[in-house]
Amino acid sequence: MDGVEKRIVYIIRSATYPSRHYVGITDNIRDRLEWHNHGRCGHTAAHRPWSILMAIEFRTERDTVRFEKYLKSGSGRAVAKRHFAPVDE
Repeated sequence: MDGVEKRIVYIIRSATYPSRHYVGITDNIRDRLEWHNHGRCGHTAAHRPWSILMAIEFRTERDTVRFEKYLKSGSGRAVAKRHFAPVDE
């Protein structure tokens, strides 16, 4: 994806509360994970630390936003749980 800004949809999982997941969009997954783990996001601060469960890069902003929205829907959560959840769940 040379010359194009990366857009990544990611799912992170709380190490303290493994049933807690968060779905988001970023252009730098390492920086975003650090941001979550330093408590800078109100939605994730209480359940630190977090680890990356899944990250998928998209070519367009439109596709990125659509996939994030899908993962936050009922059917998308079911797909994410089935395909991206660790084996130990």
